[in-house]
Amino acid sequence: MDYQRIFTQAIDRLHAEGRYRVFIDILRNKGMFPNARCFHGHNGPKPITVWCSNDYLAMGQHPSVLAAMEEALHDVGAGSGGTRNIGGNTHYHVDLERELADLHGKEGALLFTSGYVSNEATLSTLAKILPGCIVFSDELNHASMIAGIRNSGCEKQVFRHNDLEHLEELLAAAPADAAKLIAFESVYSMDGDVAPIAAICDLADKYNALTYLDEVHAVGMYGPRGGGISDREAVADRLTIIEGTLGKAFGVMGGYIAADQMIIDVIRSYAPGFIFTTSLSPVLVAGALASVRHLKASSVERDGQQAGAARLKAMFADAGLPVMETTTHIVPLMIGDPVKAKRVSDILLAEYGVYVQPINYPTVPRGTERLRFTPGPAHDEMMMQELTDALVEIWSRIELKRAA
Repeated sequence: MDYQRIFTQAIDRLHAEGRYRVFIDILRNKGMFPNARCFHGHNGPKPITVWCSNDYLAMGQHPSVLAAMEEALHDVGAGSGGTRNIGGNTHYHVDLERELADLHGKEGALLFTSGYVSNEATLSTLAKILPGCIVFSDELNHASMIAGIRNSGCEKQVFRHNDLEHLEELLAAAPADAAKLIAFESVYSMDGDVAPIAAICDLADKYNALTYLDEVHAVGMYGPRGGGISDREAVADRLTIIEGTLGKAFGVMGGYIAADQMIIDVIRSYAPGFIFTTSLSPVLVAGALASVRHLKASSVERDGQQAGAARLKAMFADAGLPVMETTTHIVPLMIGDPVKAKRVSDILLAEYGVYVQPINYPTVPRGTERLRFTPGPAHDEMMMQELTDALVEIWSRIELKRAA
């Protein structure tokens, strides 16, 4: 067996399809987001502007978050010491779980090391615990949700994206006495659209199904306290489990679920992805705790982010750029070709000091490759105009299709 040849061929296929991924070597500048330094392709750091970060509200740079992390570091040190069972249930974790449960109006919450782990561990465990469980999964669900459902070994039925009629057809055809779980997201991060949460809850009630909502691209950014779309639409109480992340709008790291205390206890007691993983550093938890508390009380960051997204969409549209229509903070610019998407990204970085990653298959379907911009409250109008002008020049230079 020629192992090296197999590995080489696997990488060569990615190059041939134009979707080999390059990780850009950068450092963010403390307190100056979206400004950063890029070390990629030249000697020494070059100043750039970051346009694709999931630190949507720049909370990773917020003074209260940084101060909380520094205080925790000097109080308890760097690491947690192991799993929560072995190393101890660090009090920062207890406080943060209480805050997250309160954020979503649930009895309890459970922290994980990432949003990916919280999805995979919870969905795989829950579906195993429920005998004969059928999971109804939106076709555009995140890879972590798909992995969790797959690893549960249960039956999976995929419904067309946000298609309530199709979902009901599948629910109605399932055995009435079967355990059922509907898994979906609130904000779909590549297209920027929103799920009809209340209507899905109506179907769950009608067919006696549990609901699992991934709010990772919405927590912190929607609702009067940042509880996500379910908070904004006042339907959080109708959902069985709400899953979120601490690594996007909250600006730090980690994932979590919020649910009634019995479900939390089941996942805590049975999920290998929780039981056997070293818990988050208390330094990170302290920062996330400060961020959650701040965004519960402050809407300044949310309002600035929404205004920035609306402004950039309007600028792109006025310039004839093929911006996809969304009702959220996501601003996707359609290109439809992986090689050209990478080329636009490369030109922006090399010539204009603009960093935005191309989004290719398997993150999005083939033929829908795009650039995904995430303007935040710190992206000002001048930055947006310079970005728009650069894109117009590049679109003409490489003869890309303009908006109809």
